[in-house]
Amino acid sequence: MNAADTLALLPLIVLSGAAVLVMLGIAFRRSHALAALLTLTGLAAAFISISAAVPLVPRQVTSLLLVDRYALFYTGVIIASAAAVAVFSYRYFENHNVHREELYLLLLLATLGCAVLVTSSHFVSFLLGLEILSVSLYGMVAYLKDGEPGLEAGMKYLILASASAAFLLFGLALVYSVTGTMEFSRLREVSALGDGFSLLVAGIVLSVTGIGFKLGVVPFHLWTPDVYQGAPAPVAAFVATTSKSAMVALLLRYFYLSRALQYRPVFLVFAVIAIASMCVGNLLALQQTNVKRILAYSSIAHFGYVLVGFLAGGTLAVEAASFYLVAYTVTILAAFGVVSALSDFEHDADDLENYRGLFWRHPMIAVILTAALLSLAGIPATMGFVGKFYILTAGAAATAWLLILILVLTSVAGLFYYLRVVVALYSAPPDQATGQRPAWSPVFMLAVLGTLLIFWGVYPTPLLHLIRSTMAALARD
Repeated sequence: MNAADTLALLPLIVLSGAAVLVMLGIAFRRSHALAALLTLTGLAAAFISISAAVPLVPRQVTSLLLVDRYALFYTGVIIASAAAVAVFSYRYFENHNVHREELYLLLLLATLGCAVLVTSSHFVSFLLGLEILSVSLYGMVAYLKDGEPGLEAGMKYLILASASAAFLLFGLALVYSVTGTMEFSRLREVSALGDGFSLLVAGIVLSVTGIGFKLGVVPFHLWTPDVYQGAPAPVAAFVATTSKSAMVALLLRYFYLSRALQYRPVFLVFAVIAIASMCVGNLLALQQTNVKRILAYSSIAHFGYVLVGFLAGGTLAVEAASFYLVAYTVTILAAFGVVSALSDFEHDADDLENYRGLFWRHPMIAVILTAALLSLAGIPATMGFVGKFYILTAGAAATAWLLILILVLTSVAGLFYYLRVVVALYSAPPDQATGQRPAWSPVFMLAVLGTLLIFWGVYPTPLLHLIRSTMAALARD
């Protein structure tokens, strides 16, 4: 490595340094405010350092990491969403009698794992990033150790993640045994194998297990509602957005560089997963009264929508999937941010009754949650509408009519459970309304997310131009 390689990796280096700094700060003096401040400062420095890496890309740093505009774009999304989670976490954990400081250390390490994933171009860095992320999430999900739901969620996530990692490792081993390479880009050079073709496809399909688990798509979705419900609300926001953003970035790079999506069995596997996720996610969400579980099943459906764009192929598909992911990230952060802001030390505000008449108690928060729910439903003037329209356009360009039909039908079904929450927000408040007044920091972050949600829904052109400029190189590879 030389100086240019170091500068290209500066965002990852800053994240690593911030994690070490927070760890040392905890060792010298326990302070919740100091740990949160160091975390936000480190995330801000990592985000700013992206500008120093832009002039040097694209750059292959060893055979493990590929730093290009695509990787830097997703790194920026990941760091920004992690910063929002850190803001929500401060007020949330201030109300709980636990050692709070280690949460921020785990948050930084999980963000570092996500950044390694989005820059990966090799199986080794892929697994390294995945394990850094997963091990950090085990602790974050079960962080409130005094609560039974948190420990149950952490154990379920640990067991299922370990099982999926075993399938992933076995699949990657099969691919390596056939191709003799671990680099994504070199897999397409051996795609014409005769005798080893079946083994190669089997390995790729098995590797989908690990990716599908992290995305929470059917049939790897069983952990999703329980983990979302049992985890602290800010941690659930991180699992739903930051970790899944990293996996989508990895998915796009892996399958576009390797050209593995051209194999018909692999395409069919993803098509079945997309259809099942859209149907199962929306149908199970209809039966829920817990807001966290509604958002969990909703996320299953939304990543089915992302897979529709992924399967379309080409430049437009990459742009559509990326824009939809940004829209989903902003929207889910806003929704879980409201849950975090309204929660207290006794329990999370995840029951539908907690939101009945919220508009008459906290009108601004109710309006922001309304915008988030309408965005998830794909209503015009929100980012969700633009993202869903983009996905439909990509699917139509690829003549994926069956996928488009199912997307439209399931989206209509999804309107019911989103509007059910909206109706509760504006209903008459209960006689004895409970809940404390939200702190200013989460309210400020919610205002920022709500503004982005509407601004990019009405005027998405700047974001679209940024995505097109960063995604074109990947689609051309």
